[in-house]
Amino acid sequence: MNRAPALSLMYPLMAYDLDHLAAFGAAVRDLPLERLYLGQSVLVDTHQAFAYLAGRGIRVPVGTSVALTALRHPLDAAVQTRSLALLTGAEVVAGFGAGDPELVAALRGAPYASPRTAVSEYLTVVRRLLDGEVVEYEGRYVRVDEGLIQVPHPPVSLGAGTLRPRMAYTAGQVADVAVTLLTPKAHLKDTLVPALAQGAASRNRPAPRVTTIVPCAVRRPGRDPRKLAFAAHELHLTGEHYASMLRSAGLAVDVADPWAGAGCLVDGGVFAYGTPEEVASQLTGYGMAGATEISLSCAGVLLTEGAEAALNDVRAIAEAMRDRTGRMAPAR
Repeated sequence: MNRAPALSLMYPLMAYDLDHLAAFGAAVRDLPLERLYLGQSVLVDTHQAFAYLAGRGIRVPVGTSVALTALRHPLDAAVQTRSLALLTGAEVVAGFGAGDPELVAALRGAPYASPRTAVSEYLTVVRRLLDGEVVEYEGRYVRVDEGLIQVPHPPVSLGAGTLRPRMAYTAGQVADVAVTLLTPKAHLKDTLVPALAQGAASRNRPAPRVTTIVPCAVRRPGRDPRKLAFAAHELHLTGEHYASMLRSAGLAVDVADPWAGAGCLVDGGVFAYGTPEEVASQLTGYGMAGATEISLSCAGVLLTEGAEAALNDVRAIAEAMRDRTGRMAPAR
């Protein structure tokens, strides 16, 4: 029997309203939740937002899901993630991803010809820097000839944003964690988890843990789950890299019709919706599919009804998960 996955929380917007972010951090501290995740923000920088929480007294484990490689040199990424480990006093999950080709081209002059190579080089260098090496490395996309002054710090686990089997294979080779979003359970179990294992075996290393970000909401009067899924993921549903992954898992998603795509997310169980107990049952299925951590994302509720409504759903789902799995809050 699979061990019950850890339960974490995603703050699914760019950091900007720091009072709302603090409320999410407090939820991680007060509920049976293990970590607060935040994606790339160009409003208030993600790492600075986490540092703000720690300075405010909300010292919870944190993770990036995911920071974009083109925005930060790997030496600076190592400094930033190690700083968060020191400030929070807890393990950091530092997830990285290549990002949209258009953004990479705007920053670098051309998109990555091989996003897998870019992520592999980036994580390799960040790990070696964190491990105390003076790194002399000249790859296809990453160049560094430097080291860091070493100080004792809580561990940093490196993550890779993972949607497709080829990136999963690469993540298996270099990452400690594979971070997935909008991932159907069957795609996770039958495609990504085996590819992670194969990549890890090619380097004789353990397979990465799997953090799956699951969009969800509690059924309440007046709510339309398709509207919630659309509010949260319209941008993803118009991106071909997400659409092709969903199609490969059997969901008829077309980038030209994101509203219909939102319906596919609901009907296909990718958007977990129902009573707290029903949502907990759907989340448990991700553990059976290979997820070692599930990060709740109530983005649709947050965007349509506000932070307190989203946190009410988080509390209800976390309580139902605790009742279902018996998993208690981690020690702080």
